[in-house]
Amino acid sequence: MAGKMRALIQPSLAGADDNRECRQVRAKDARWCPNVTVAAVIERDGRFMLVEEETDAGLRFNQPAGHLDDGESLIAAASREALEETAHHFTPEWLVGIYQWPRPDGALTYLRFAFGGVLGDAVAGRALDTGIQRVVWMTPDELRACVERHRSPLVMQCVDDWLAGCRHPLSLLRHYG
Repeated sequence: MAGKMRALIQPSLAGADDNRECRQVRAKDARWCPNVTVAAVIERDGRFMLVEEETDAGLRFNQPAGHLDDGESLIAAASREALEETAHHFTPEWLVGIYQWPRPDGALTYLRFAFGGVLGDAVAGRALDTGIQRVVWMTPDELRACVERHRSPLVMQCVDDWLAGCRHPLSLLRHYG
């Protein structure tokens, strides 16, 4: 593909919070591609489940979220990430939205698939994923009061979309693998 742009994907060396992240490097023979992520939007009694996690910018709040693994469906990834980060089972039932967000430094663009669903039981004795400090429950107003501590603007946008009734059927997604 001479003359076309493609992205070179390299494992990140940035640290624990980016351990599965891919770097997008522009090169003459490279095609750009986003980092595909999933997130679980979990609401109970007017509060949303978040994780407080270590990042290069300090402790930040995020939905239970992470990268899509090779060969994994988006739905399975959302369940897995919620379990790893919260020690709770999560069953996706709706697609809340699809979000494309370039980091302000321009180094990466994320393509996030956010899912709403049912939070299951906690898994006794299961440790939280590396970098996750704790699970917290916050109201929308509490979230709005600390936007400077959000991992990205997608945190509040996913909550706002959930509150606006954004719930799309999972049948929109097809996995061939």
